[in-house]
Amino acid sequence: MTDLDQSRVESLIDGELSWNELRNEVLPDPKDPDRFEKTREVLQERVDWDDPILVPLNDHLYVVGTDDGRVIRTDCGEDLCDAEENWKRSCQVFVREDEDELEELYEEYMHVSPEWAFELREWYCPECYQLMDVDAVPVGYPVIKPFEPDIDTFYEEWQGRPAPDREGEQAAD
Repeated sequence: MTDLDQSRVESLIDGELSWNELRNEVLPDPKDPDRFEKTREVLQERVDWDDPILVPLNDHLYVVGTDDGRVIRTDCGEDLCDAEENWKRSCQVFVREDEDELEELYEEYMHVSPEWAFELREWYCPECYQLMDVDAVPVGYPVIKPFEPDIDTFYEEWQGRPAPDREGEQAAD
């Protein structure tokens, strides 16, 4: 088993490892037991707030422990909602639904036809306008939360410890 040091974890998070490095050095080995904690520490160092990241949801979105409970927070520190709620409903959304808007991203004939009742929804942080997620859905499709992590089970059953409280310390048993 290969334990990844902090700089290697940073390279993994940033997508800077080559396919050969991933295939030959990272993927074949079982994950070192503290890789999640190393990853969490790297992510925590990159944000300007002190509340502990409990789990990352995507590249710019986290479940964070606060005085008020668990919230969904963006890189810039914008609290979108309680962790149980659908964070997309707190974002700015831009819907690409016609030919001109789709061709800003795709070459002509390289995207679906808007006549097929299709739209591309781009979800942005309401504070800093960082792109949070993209949905390619039929027109009228409901705004669905991508997933809801079971944080307590993840920590207790997968990490073998209680989830951190708001100060980043392990919760009392």
